[in-house]
Amino acid sequence: MIALLDNTVLSNFSTVARPDLVHLILGDTAAIVQEVQHELAAGFCLGKYPVCDWSWLPILSLDEATQPLYQQLRQRLDAGEAACLALATIYHYRVFTDDRDGRKIAMQMGIPVSGTLGLLVLTADKGMLSLAEADE
Repeated sequence: MIALLDNTVLSNFSTVARPDLVHLILGDTAAIVQEVQHELAAGFCLGKYPVCDWSWLPILSLDEATQPLYQQLRQRLDAGEAACLALATIYHYRVFTDDRDGRKIAMQMGIPVSGTLGLLVLTADKGMLSLAEADE
């Protein structure tokens, strides 16, 4: 199952310069949407978090099937979360976001959702990091 990552999760792993952990945990199932790519690039340009190499992530685009739901979700969410949830709904993907509204709506829509903490728990469970390292 494809795991769509939003900017809140990517920025957290960028802040600690560990995009490799996301790749180790999710492997080839991880992807982003164009809207998240733009949000991430803007954050790098504004110096909100350090630049990290996320070029290994495939970039998905909205299509005719997802556009109506995306437009509806944009009334309540930013572009990245709305695009992730629209694609996840139509194509049965899971979403990783730390955005409270995005998580709430994802749960209401029955979309599997987790975030940075969920990914860190997986790193500890899989022995990639100790609990102390994950907590740090």
